Amino acid sequence: MSCLGNALWFLFGGIWQGLSWTLAGVLWSITIVGIPIGRQCFKLAGLAFFPFGKTVNYGGGAPSFIANIFWIIFSGIPLALAAVINGALLCVTIIGIPFGLQCFKLAKLALMPFGATVS
Repeated sequence: MSCLGNALWFLFGGIWQGLSWTLAGVLWSITIVGIPIGRQCFKLAGLAFFPFGKTVNYGGGAPSFIANIFWIIFSGIPLALAAVINGALLCVTIIGIPFGLQCFKLAKLALMPFGATVS
């Protein structure tokens, strides 16, 4: 079932969210200081492309907290807003509710990506 969900997700909106994470990763990777943040963006782009069947566990310590603060200021808010708006639009229909819930999962991840592991 998750294979079908991922295929439909990719065709009807997941490609745009994954590309936005990839763009954020490219922009962060321009500077040497931003490369660790860019690498995390590339990891989470895979989740944005195919989110069904995966769970996100949050953890981390002080370095993750500091990185999340810089992330929210420079990149997190636009990605989170895009995911929330997309999720709200998808939840209008009954068929779109599972896809909207995945958008909300990605919105939370867009605000706190560091210290998060995908399993």
